[in-house]
Amino acid sequence: MKYSKEFKEEAIRLSDEIGLKEASQQLNLQYYTLSDWRSKRNAREKREKSFITDNELRERNLELERENAELRKANEILKEALALVAEKRKNT
Repeated sequence: MKYSKEFKEEAIRLSDEIGLKEASQQLNLQYYTLSDWRSKRNAREKREKSFITDNELRERNLELERENAELRKANEILKEALALVAEKRKNT
């Protein structure tokens, strides 16, 4: 039997509220059917959360790349300054 998306969503919500066994009995559904719907919903939510996490990781990676470039520039400036100080000491 084919159930509408709305029915499945309502059934899952009901099972969240009163439990899987009770909801499946009230809705005259097989326990494993409702359990499968919930599992699929949970997997979908997990994928959606990981997508958000992937975006956050990309943003953090870009931030770290910018910081790395900035630190490399600062390191080069310090190397040049050290070379100048060393040259000045050598000449005195």
